[in-house]
Amino acid sequence: MATITIRNLDDDLKAMLRVVAASHGRSMEEEARLIIRQALTKQDKKGGLGSRIHARFSAVGGADLEVPERSTKASAASFDE
Repeated sequence: MATITIRNLDDDLKAMLRVVAASHGRSMEEEARLIIRQALTKQDKKGGLGSRIHARFSAVGGADLEVPERSTKASAASFDE
């Protein structure tokens, strides 16, 4: 197992960690490990924006939309007035 040292941790942040750890019945070290683990594994599960939108609204059902065929070639946006 690796060891990590966190320097210059704010006193207030350390106090909050101590309170949260105590409320969960854990040591500050174990609470910090859990927080880091949860933060890093959440990133893997999020997926892209489309996946997150799909997951959020999947319970209400879906919609099948017909995508119209493009009749003109796509062009760059023009910002001239």
